[in-house]
Amino acid sequence: MKQAEELVKEIPKGLLSWYDFKPGSTILYVGEKEDAYAGVLAEKQLNLTCAPLSQISKKDAFDYIVCIETLELEEKPEAVLSDLKSLLKESGHMLLGMNNRFGIRYFCGDKDKYTKRNFDGLENYCRAYQAEADHFNGRCYNKAELREMLQGAGFETFQFFSVFSDLANPSLIFAEDYLPNEDMAGRIFPTYNDPKTVFLEEEKLYQGLIENGMFHRMANAYLIDCTNTGELCDVQHVTASTERGREDALLTVIHRSGIVEKKAVYPEGRKRLARLMEHSKDLKVHGLSVVEGELTGDTYKMPFVKAETGQMYLKRLLLTDKEQFLAAMDHFRDLILQSSEIIKEDMGDGNGAVLKKGYFDLVPLNSFFVDGEFTFFDQEFCEENYPANNLILRMVTTFYFHNMELQKFISREELFERYGLTPNLKQWQKNEYDFLADLRKEKELSIYHEQCRRDDYVLYENRQRLNYTQTDYNRLFVDIFQNVEGRRLILFGSGKFTERFLALYGKDYPVYAIIDNNKARWGQEMEGITIQSPEILKELPGNETKVLICIKNYLSVMKQLDDMGVKEYSIYDAGKSYPKKRKPIVQTKEEVGDTEPKKYHVGYVAGVFDLFHIGHLNMFRRAKEQCDYLIVGVVSDEGVERNKGKRPFIPFEERIEMVSACRYVDEAVEIPFDFGGTRDAYRLYQFDCQFSGSDYKEDPKWLADKMFLEQHGAEMVFFPYTEKTSSTKIKALIDKNLL
Repeated sequence: MKQAEELVKEIPKGLLSWYDFKPGSTILYVGEKEDAYAGVLAEKQLNLTCAPLSQISKKDAFDYIVCIETLELEEKPEAVLSDLKSLLKESGHMLLGMNNRFGIRYFCGDKDKYTKRNFDGLENYCRAYQAEADHFNGRCYNKAELREMLQGAGFETFQFFSVFSDLANPSLIFAEDYLPNEDMAGRIFPTYNDPKTVFLEEEKLYQGLIENGMFHRMANAYLIDCTNTGELCDVQHVTASTERGREDALLTVIHRSGIVEKKAVYPEGRKRLARLMEHSKDLKVHGLSVVEGELTGDTYKMPFVKAETGQMYLKRLLLTDKEQFLAAMDHFRDLILQSSEIIKEDMGDGNGAVLKKGYFDLVPLNSFFVDGEFTFFDQEFCEENYPANNLILRMVTTFYFHNMELQKFISREELFERYGLTPNLKQWQKNEYDFLADLRKEKELSIYHEQCRRDDYVLYENRQRLNYTQTDYNRLFVDIFQNVEGRRLILFGSGKFTERFLALYGKDYPVYAIIDNNKARWGQEMEGITIQSPEILKELPGNETKVLICIKNYLSVMKQLDDMGVKEYSIYDAGKSYPKKRKPIVQTKEEVGDTEPKKYHVGYVAGVFDLFHIGHLNMFRRAKEQCDYLIVGVVSDEGVERNKGKRPFIPFEERIEMVSACRYVDEAVEIPFDFGGTRDAYRLYQFDCQFSGSDYKEDPKWLADKMFLEQHGAEMVFFPYTEKTSSTKIKALIDKNLL
């Protein structure tokens, strides 16, 4: 937890880390010295004074004043701004961090930072502070209002920097006269004041904002550089990765002079820059075109390349000429294979070739298309003896990332098949996920992300509620198993949603048939059920069928079913919770006797339970003491192998039989292979409490799941770990032939 707290505190530092403060300058930070922004300034060897507005001395004069999210709390910010300006030296600079009330986040459904309600800022707070009795908690301003405020305070020169995602998560910063030349959807992870109310995918709106001249006007926040006679900063764009930890945190800074700098945020990051230069030289030796640079001190400098990214070039090709697109993708694949020596040839077994060095970011997004060739940049990460198929998968997945609409031209699955990725696709996907999750510190930051990033399942549910009456919404999305009894259940779709439904609900609700509009899928099977044409619906009486639409984009299928005269259908939402058929055992009064009611009704425990021992038994006993009905989820052999890299000693069929035979366990269930997390289990069983060993008590991922349960009215309880006996210790003894 301490590491997570330290990482979270570092994230806001990207807002100021790049700014070129002159060494030895005097600087006033309006706030507390414990603030993250103050920490950045303290690290820059400046003559720093930290004080809240009420304690600022009127006698001093400063070279810089930094004021972040402070004026918004003042009822008369113009007067405060004028007072602060009076403390600036003649050529001094003031840096203001301000939230934009017209920020795109608020149009996507986020709550106002200060009123904690939707749309208040968009309506200029006409409903928030209309009565004299209303307490002022703060407010945001739009760009025009901020300009007027600055001019009213007497500032003659200033420039706005647009900040995405926001001031607390400043991953991308743009000068107001600079527009991105890349697809922003894959660069930003939006953050929110309250992600539970969001109903639009913000990142999918960026390109439209750029094309219509609205990108800067609808930035979520601004950093404003204000001065009277001083020169303005020459920076046009900054990319910050301060969330990655001290060794990997870098800044990419584009200057108007045509120079691009990569800087280490901390001294530990200088090694990363040295490796970046080594990688660039190595790729050039292997015949790849690279943006060359030179390392000076803690800065790696490169020329600015005015060209479209490889990502944008490939997207343009796909929209105009499919054959040229495929040829370009083939060429990109060939460059990956050319990037390093092949130490193991492709044997045609699905494992592909193995490269001596695998450059993880050798993807279209990290390249320019210049003079008919892909030119690579920012190749920071390299793995020894790396499967080329991992990199080829990255080529495909990054191209479609947040651009899934491109699948109507050519699907990812076609490209996976084209490049021989299909046989071991899940392994390549897991390798990619594990690498990115580790780099982005997803596990360590999981609780933080739970608080500020949206859940796409919640987003889809919010959108659905907006589109239908309450009656239709309940029929289509809530009571989806209504009228299933006595009818043939047919699933429409044969993708991930259907796979998920079969894994979670297939045993309780037997499926008669799976149908799909894709002819290529007809005749294939899912869980032993043949995929067929929707035409079979015409052969079945309408009062004998119930259709569940199991695809993400369900509108066209709804129309198709309406046109076919099918009335009894609902939409399966993969993120929703639906009632199970099984009902917990309720003890009679005679069985209960005079004992006190248990704290929980339904409890849940998950695990491998290999080499069943006293620690497992103790957990079941303690859990049963606190709940009426205990469900125990057992991980399959395939799940153990994927997560732990080796198969269990005891096969699944025997493990679940032993768990089921335990007198404390009311129900033993197989944990679905791809849907085995706490959240899926909760959606499936609607338990009141999940019990776990205390060895996970400080695990950030488990704590994020604990937060999820609490938000849904359930709990997570950690039991003391059995120190004397564990499966790991028993296995160690077996390996040493001591048992």
